[in-house]
Amino acid sequence: MKVNFYKPNHPVLKKYIEGYYFMTKDESNENLNYLTFPDNYFIISACQNVSFFRDQNKVEIFPSLEENIFIDFVSRCSSPVEIHYKQPINELTIYFKPLGIYYFFESNECRFLENEIISSDFKDLMKIILNETERKIQIEKLENYWISKFNEKKLSKIESIFNDFDSELNIEQIAYKHQITRQYLNKICTKYLGKSASEFRKIQRFRNLMIQNKNMKNLTELSYENLFYDQSHFIKDFKDLTKIQPRKFFENVNTEQKNIWFFI
Repeated sequence: MKVNFYKPNHPVLKKYIEGYYFMTKDESNENLNYLTFPDNYFIISACQNVSFFRDQNKVEIFPSLEENIFIDFVSRCSSPVEIHYKQPINELTIYFKPLGIYYFFESNECRFLENEIISSDFKDLMKIILNETERKIQIEKLENYWISKFNEKKLSKIESIFNDFDSELNIEQIAYKHQITRQYLNKICTKYLGKSASEFRKIQRFRNLMIQNKNMKNLTELSYENLFYDQSHFIKDFKDLTKIQPRKFFENVNTEQKNIWFFI
C-alpha cells in the first residue's frame, strides 16, 4: 500500500490545514500496520469499501463485502493507537491544525462537529475523489470543497490562549493572564481543542520536540529546549505519550517524515 502526504496548495488552506495523505493500493499489495502517536489535530479520514473496528487504542480496517465510503472523525488523540489494515485500501485523511476545523464548519464545540462532517455532500465528494485516479484532480477537488466551506471567524480569545501554550507560562499563569480561572480555561480548551489545557500542552510539547530532535545533540538539550523542568520529567511525559523510551523511539521512528509512525 502506497502512502503520500501533501501540504495544501491554496494560501488560505495552508493557515488552517496541516496537510492530507492519500493511501492507495499498489502492485506490492502489502498490508500496513503501525503505531501512531498523540497529536492535537482534528482528523477526518475517508476509506473506500471497508469495515471499521475500534477498541480503545486499536483500530482494525477490513475489506467490506459492500461498496461504501466510511468516514472517521477524531477530535481527541492522547495515547498511542495501533492501526492495522487487513488489506490494502484507498483512503484520504485530512489533518486540521488546532482550531482550524472551526473555520469550515458552523459548530464551535468539537463534540458537535461529527454530525456536520459526515454529511451527504462530503461523503459524495469523498466517493468521487477516491474513484479518481489522477492525484492532481483529487487535490483540486478536495481544496475546492474546503474553500467553498471556508468562513472567516473571530476566535481571537482561544487563539491567544493557544499561542500561550508555546510560552514559558504555566497553566495557572496563562489563566491569570486572560483573567479567567484555571477551571474555566480547561472548559474552553475542552470545548475547542478536545482536551484539557495540561493535556493539550503536554502533547504540543511532544510534537514540538519531534520537529526539533534532528537539531538537538542529546536528550537533555532536547528537554530544556521544549520547556521541560528536567530530563526525568521529559522522559516520564514521553513514555506516557508513546509507551516507548525516548532513545528507542528516535532510533526507530523517522521524525523527519510528515507522518510520525512506528511500523509494527
